[in-house]
Amino acid sequence: MKYSLMLVWLLMAGSISLEAQTPVNWKSVKVLVYKKNGKGFVHDNIPYAAQAIIDLGKKHGFKVDTSSLPSVMTEDNLKQYRMLIFTSTNNDVFDTDAQRLAFRRYIEAGGGFVGIHSVTGTERNWDWFKMLLGGTFSWHDKFQKFKVQVIHPKHPSMKGTPRVWYKEDECYFAKELYPGTHVVMVNDFSGLDTSNAKLNETRTKNAGNLKQYVPSAWYHDFDGGTTWCTTLGHDKKDYADPVYLKHIMGGIEYVAATVKKIDFSKSYALSFNEPVKY
Repeated sequence: MKYSLMLVWLLMAGSISLEAQTPVNWKSVKVLVYKKNGKGFVHDNIPYAAQAIIDLGKKHGFKVDTSSLPSVMTEDNLKQYRMLIFTSTNNDVFDTDAQRLAFRRYIEAGGGFVGIHSVTGTERNWDWFKMLLGGTFSWHDKFQKFKVQVIHPKHPSMKGTPRVWYKEDECYFAKELYPGTHVVMVNDFSGLDTSNAKLNETRTKNAGNLKQYVPSAWYHDFDGGTTWCTTLGHDKKDYADPVYLKHIMGGIEYVAATVKKIDFSKSYALSFNEPVKY
């Protein structure tokens, strides 16, 4: 089943055309960069990512707050932000279900979400969150140079990205895929290092019936809000790379242009993991 959904995830991207976006009034945009990690591996890129977004804010004119405290997850606090940006978060990043509910109701209120690199490894036991992301972490290949292919060049997050990008990073694989996402860029894993037989076996298992490509960046509207995610960005050096920063800024621009107003009167959830009302 997960492999069929993965095919849907890739195939849907070819038929999507974006409506023309109105220019963003950056002075009206405020974002929260959330850096909390649960137990387990913590990326050393997180402070570099946060600083890069702060610098992008200064350059383009939008305001940036940063926090590693789950206590920021209240409706009263979140209503001030156009989007929440999770930078290489991993495992459980909320302390309470009330915080999870506040986050969910923010999305239902029309809020934006940007996920960077290991974000698919976040809140792995929360079904609604995995749907918001578009899937959950399955496995990643070792850090190496591989081919990244743009398949939706008109998307804002692709405008500064080479159509074919040979990049050092981790090729991420996902499971429990949500079929509503629109893929804009893929990792071509046909060129990955095949010298290790055990790695080859693990890669094949996680690729399923995909022959060559796995999603690396995507967007979708979900449960009232707007999501954009990229799996690229493992190396802390990425956050000083103009090409990668254009990619991130394009995702932020897309979400900022799509999110119009945070209105909690539209929120309906009374518990953090109740079924979605489509």
